Amino acid sequence: MNKTVLMALLLGFAAAGCGQKQTPKQNSDETGKDTTESEEADVSTEAEAFLEDYQKQLATLTIKANLASWQAANSGKKEDFDACAEAELALRKYHSDADKYQKIQELAKAKGLLDPIDARSLDVAQLEFKENQLPLEMLDRMVKLSTEIEQEFKTFRAEVDGKRLTNNDLLEMMAKETDSDRRRVIWEAMKQVGARVGAKLAELAKLRNKAAAQLGYPNYWDMKIRLQEHDPGQLLAIFAELEKLTDEPFQKMKDQLDSELADRFAVAPEAMMPWHYDNPFFQAAPPSANVDLDEFYKGKKKEDVVELAETFYADVGLPIEQIVARSDLYEREGKDQHAFCTSIDHADDVRTLLNIKPTAEWMDTMLHEQGHAVYDVWLDRTLPFNLREPAHIFTTEGVAMLLGALAKNPTWMIGYAGADPQRVGEVEQAILEQRRREQLIFARWSMVMLHFEKGLYENPDQDLNKLWWECAQRYQGLKRPPERDQP
Repeated sequence: MNKTVLMALLLGFAAAGCGQKQTPKQNSDETGKDTTESEEADVSTEAEAFLEDYQKQLATLTIKANLASWQAANSGKKEDFDACAEAELALRKYHSDADKYQKIQELAKAKGLLDPIDARSLDVAQLEFKENQLPLEMLDRMVKLSTEIEQEFKTFRAEVDGKRLTNNDLLEMMAKETDSDRRRVIWEAMKQVGARVGAKLAELAKLRNKAAAQLGYPNYWDMKIRLQEHDPGQLLAIFAELEKLTDEPFQKMKDQLDSELADRFAVAPEAMMPWHYDNPFFQAAPPSANVDLDEFYKGKKKEDVVELAETFYADVGLPIEQIVARSDLYEREGKDQHAFCTSIDHADDVRTLLNIKPTAEWMDTMLHEQGHAVYDVWLDRTLPFNLREPAHIFTTEGVAMLLGALAKNPTWMIGYAGADPQRVGEVEQAILEQRRREQLIFARWSMVMLHFEKGLYENPDQDLNKLWWECAQRYQGLKRPPERDQP
């Protein structure tokens, strides 16, 4: 068929179509009910209007809460934590509005008629409202109790021999100490905060369970997993498979590690106790007998860690200078001793909090937190406010862990940290083995956290210290110290 004839036929079909009487197009909503184009437009307009107002209100409340949280984490002052609780409660009260929740549920029934972005925004909003359909006095108590615990954790400084010490101080002492009795003293100091928050934590778990029950869930753990759009059964199955896959390699690795540490501390391998591992929870690998990665950062200052990160991220086209300028990177009295990234406004104002020392671990943490930060900064700004965040926590965490691990990568240490290529070459296999150890140890630590938290909310009245050590024994191979009735 020649092109002229084909074009004539196509034009003829088009003309015939234009001359036919048109009937309103019909679609189906989530209930399967047919809707006309006019009805579809009405639903779409109503949803857009609702979401526009919601995004504005949400942005205002969220930014205020994020700023208050940032201030509290940096100052440690009670008045700042009180302001943080007030801002968090305002956000939760807004999401407790029953009328708004009902409207979202109504709009969700016609979700199939909406633009995909609006439909997803509605889904996310619905989850936020669902979690907060609770009495205001219950929300108030949960927020205040949670904030009290958070303040204790963030501002606590352990004491050894009557001297207040930071986490960095204690970890440095532990890394240098070879006397087992002295190591136990330091290890116990790093866990002193547990006794101060244990009772409140159990109280909070019971209160959260009560809230979850009112919302139709068996317990708070189950509720949070489902509201994060996970299937609890699938999550547990994944971890069960992970346990099975890592059982043998972890045990072989730990046997070798225990042998090395036993030689260092002059104890029998079977006499190894939790304080023989540098990290108080055995969530990170101690230096191996063949390499201590801190040697590649020896002589550097804490400011050098920041400069190395800035150079690297600039080289890969993700500059972090503005993020660093808004961040708080070094130790200070009263400040949160850990590390995190926060996107204050889901746009340009992204900040990180760290307590940097010139070590391999803090280089890892600096690269890790900036990984979260660049992920946040380069999110699509055209998305509505409640979608302008990582698609899920595991996506941003995966990126951050990938980038953080570069701090212990042979090629990166030579290229950025200025490590001696000959020395790196001599111990490269030991470096790679250390990375393998870290991954195995962290995988097993994650199992402890999963199963302890699950067990806590399933029965907060049980002996939680016993539960903790059962988890540590099963997943990490750690022995409970005799007569210790604390985690």
